[in-house]
Amino acid sequence: MKVMSRLFQDRMEGGRALAELLGAYAHRKDVLILALPRGGVPVAFEVAQALNLPMDIFVVRKLGLPTNEELAMGALASGNVRVLNEEVVNSFGITESIIEAVAEEERVELERRERLYRGDAPFPAVGDKTVLLVDDGLATGSTMRAAVAALRRQHPNRIVVAVPVAPPSTCEILRSEADDVVTVATPEPFYAVGQWYKVFDQTTDWQVRDLYERSKHI
Repeated sequence: MKVMSRLFQDRMEGGRALAELLGAYAHRKDVLILALPRGGVPVAFEVAQALNLPMDIFVVRKLGLPTNEELAMGALASGNVRVLNEEVVNSFGITESIIEAVAEEERVELERRERLYRGDAPFPAVGDKTVLLVDDGLATGSTMRAAVAALRRQHPNRIVVAVPVAPPSTCEILRSEADDVVTVATPEPFYAVGQWYKVFDQTTDWQVRDLYERSKHI
């Protein structure tokens, strides 16, 4: 069986394709795009340009189990938000001291990124907004799920997960947690996000900073 691949030339093309599906949100004053760095930022920038919407950055750091960093016991996020996955915490008997130790390490990185990307600019108010949470794709969706949970704490009107590519199973999980999920493609089999881009270089901190600054002039 031939496996489909290379849906997009790069993240910018993925963002333009995604924008075509989000046209109903264009030019609306109650809509805000939040990009998950690093890879979600070039995608979100293209969406923001196409739809004439403001863009900001939502830094999310998973709190991984010390014995399995891919399994999230919680997350830290922009806006001084911490959420815990009580099911994981209780199932593995995670103590508060372990949570604090992991959280402190991730907090240092989160604050570093916040300073580098946003400088002194405050995190935007989202309480009256429809928020488009944008990344370059989903695999297991664990970071995006953490982002949705953290953003819920700030009480936006509506959360829409928007990505160029994701597996159907992950989209189904997120539909039960976000208000909507928008994807350009949901191919199967699905092994990794980078499989669907011809160019999938790592987005640098400086590229994130540059696109954030440029987004202020959209």
